[in-house]
Amino acid sequence: MSTNAPAQVKKLSIIEKAGYSLGDLAANLVFQTLVTYLAFFYTDIYGLKPEDASVITLVVGLVAGFIFNPVIGAIADRTRSKWGKFRPWILFTAIPLGICALLAFSTPDFSYKGKMIYAAATYSLLLLLYAANNLPYSALSGVITGNMSERNSISSYRFVAVMFAQFFVQVFMLPIILAVGKGDKAAGIETVMTWLAIIGTVLLLITFFTTRERVIPTAEQESGLKEDLKDLFKNRPWIIMLLVTTLVFITLAVKGGSYVYYFNNYVDKERLELFISPITDFFNLIGMNFFGEDPRSAGFGLFNAGGIIMMIIGITVSKKLADKYGKRDVFLTSLFLSTLFILFFIFYPPKSVGLMFFSQILHGFFYGISTPLLWAMIADVADYSEWKNNRRATAIIFSAMMVGLKVGLSVGSALVASIIGHYGYISVEGKQQVVQPATVATGARMLVSIFPSIPFFLACGLLFFYTIDKKMEGQIESDLKQKRSF
Repeated sequence: MSTNAPAQVKKLSIIEKAGYSLGDLAANLVFQTLVTYLAFFYTDIYGLKPEDASVITLVVGLVAGFIFNPVIGAIADRTRSKWGKFRPWILFTAIPLGICALLAFSTPDFSYKGKMIYAAATYSLLLLLYAANNLPYSALSGVITGNMSERNSISSYRFVAVMFAQFFVQVFMLPIILAVGKGDKAAGIETVMTWLAIIGTVLLLITFFTTRERVIPTAEQESGLKEDLKDLFKNRPWIIMLLVTTLVFITLAVKGGSYVYYFNNYVDKERLELFISPITDFFNLIGMNFFGEDPRSAGFGLFNAGGIIMMIIGITVSKKLADKYGKRDVFLTSLFLSTLFILFFIFYPPKSVGLMFFSQILHGFFYGISTPLLWAMIADVADYSEWKNNRRATAIIFSAMMVGLKVGLSVGSALVASIIGHYGYISVEGKQQVVQPATVATGARMLVSIFPSIPFFLACGLLFFYTIDKKMEGQIESDLKQKRSF
């Protein structure tokens, strides 16, 4: 009997699913901060010029994507320990990741050149540690169980946790930064990141202690790095998912990093304040002043809140739809519909606040359906590789997807800084206030509509060539189950 028999466990415990999901909650306290605030931090808190911020995020991100991830993926697949291949990485990177996240969002009193060197160094170290933690974490989902339905369930748990992290970062973080810093955004973000580092470390340790690895390659499945890479580039579903992942994260970084500019420079302040006042008045009445006194930061938080709440609802129906229609078809349909509601922002004038919020919540719902399916599909690609080649290389497959994530994040973040700079944005630092040129409003509107729509539409087109449909999912699972039972 193979040592792989435990992989066929039909049901995972709620404790293990929830424990696994906390790892992504921790990682996304970092990741969502990068998506939402990196460009804003570098230009409005740290004081870099948009073009310099763009170069740092792009160059460091590409190095991280094409060097850090493949190397760590190859090493992780060859890791041997009493805890398995991937869980030790989660354990030993938990504390360093938290410390580095704090350092990357600190503002030391250096010269401008010193600030650029410090930003590049801390961002590089942060992405290295993020890869060393999150890549094995992601690969862990492919070896907790070989049951594809349970993987859909794990992904749903995981991305509900992601939404909680995203909810905090995008809804409450900016008002909290302003509140605890008493107007000093640099001091505020350092305080917030300190607490996030502590919380994230604890959550990662919980993930380590509550999960187990069950899909264990047999001796005849072991392969060298050269064979793994050869298998990858013959794996058509992998190539498609690499491109799709890159395009998805370009869009997430562009729109996520642009909303703060959109609310500060495009949305009509008086109409926004009037629109959100019933909500903020209610919270003030019950003594829960979450959003502070600034209507723009309050509107920004509530706008994100609506989208994230609907994303969570979308995630809850994702598994049922995927089980019935297959991951590919549900992912394609929901991604396409979510893109339409991004595109609609190009038509809204500054005073159409209600339409902005309406489009955001519908975008959130449809994108929420697609969210857990991306990573579940990548786990299926690992199964597809084992099915075709009789060799399993889970981490290197996930590392390739992490290349897509890092490249997408880096290109998207660089585009935000570069495009807003192209439209004449003036960098500020600390407590400074400046009047931005009128062209910045046009740039902000383009950054939340046209520019992020393009990569999503391209990803939808690529999914027509992804061959692992519902029928093939069942065949792969059945064949692998039979192989692993002998």
